[in-house]
Amino acid sequence: MNTKLAYCHVVASVLAADGVIEEAERQFLDRIMTDMNLSDEERDQVMHFEGTDGAVETVRELPALAREQLRDDVLAATLIDGKISPHESRLVSLITEALGL
Repeated sequence: MNTKLAYCHVVASVLAADGVIEEAERQFLDRIMTDMNLSDEERDQVMHFEGTDGAVETVRELPALAREQLRDDVLAATLIDGKISPHESRLVSLITEALGL
């Protein structure tokens, strides 16, 4: 899996952690996928959570600055809908630990 696709999979997993992806969350993910220049096929994979295995392991290999940006995007993803579920909180903790941040 390429790092851009893995990055988007990680963000999408946080957005979906509470069981619902609202419109503002979809727009946030769309912006990130656009920034990462994902193809239509890759976007479809992210939106349907296909091929997510190994995403966290893949982003672990990103340079420090990119891992910090991912952390920031993951935190922003949890706040978009104005509430943080216990599932989101736990997932963010696991991701930031995995990133070494």
